[in-house]
Amino acid sequence: MTSTASGAAPLQRGTRASRILVRVLVAVALVWTLVPLGWMALSSVKPTGEVTAPTPDVWFGPTLDNYRNLFSGSNNLWPYLTNSVVAAGLSALLATTLGALSGYGLARTPMRGKRHLSFWIISTRMAPAAAVVLPIFLIFRFLGLIDTLPGLVLAYLSFNLPFAIWLLNAFFAQVPPSLEESAQVAGCTRWQAFRHVVLPLTRPGLVTTFVLCLVFSWNDYAFALVLSGPHTQTLPLAAGRLVTQTGIDWGQLTAIGTVVVVPMMLVGLAVRRWLVTGLTMGAVTGE
Repeated sequence: MTSTASGAAPLQRGTRASRILVRVLVAVALVWTLVPLGWMALSSVKPTGEVTAPTPDVWFGPTLDNYRNLFSGSNNLWPYLTNSVVAAGLSALLATTLGALSGYGLARTPMRGKRHLSFWIISTRMAPAAAVVLPIFLIFRFLGLIDTLPGLVLAYLSFNLPFAIWLLNAFFAQVPPSLEESAQVAGCTRWQAFRHVVLPLTRPGLVTTFVLCLVFSWNDYAFALVLSGPHTQTLPLAAGRLVTQTGIDWGQLTAIGTVVVVPMMLVGLAVRRWLVTGLTMGAVTGE
């Protein structure tokens, strides 16, 4: 008994130490992530003079002037916000829909070299935006898609769709085919079995894919800079307009940064249950 107890003690100490280490690392990661975001949100409600004060002041009279100036006058942010919502939302929805159909077909179709095909699909997503933005610009100019929302949606879809196919293929591969076969024996068609059996079981994967594609499109700067025009500029480009030769309006810049970050944080919090489940099901390995 003594030897057993003495042998278990180091294991318990090691487990306790590992838990403490994990908590410390999580705390450091939270501080590293949340402090800049919190300081940005705090600065967005500071008066203009206090944003650039040499000595930062935590106690001040908050004001919404920076936000009012963003959504009124020459800096009207509503068109940029509308363009971002439409382009990012449509591209994420299309990527998730087409990715679900393609991923399901790839998961259920027996073929040689399926792993190589999956790697080739995701490898198209690995190319940096700078490598493909010029060819896409030339194609879109020929098709008349420059400075149009459909052009932005297609550009975002070209990067989101390979990721959606690769991710959803892994989720569908985890669903036992016997469940679909049972539904078909009960009278369902292949499409009905997919819609009523497979899709509900892979809901965390669908939500995870949609949210990640939405974030990728919402934060895009390279495609929007090259392919958009006066009528289709998005929020990241609106932030660049606040940096001029006469100076930088730090108050409005922190306000627009908050406007860009907060919606995606709210979306992540709203679907956190499915998002966490999707990210921890092992689907991100692509196997």
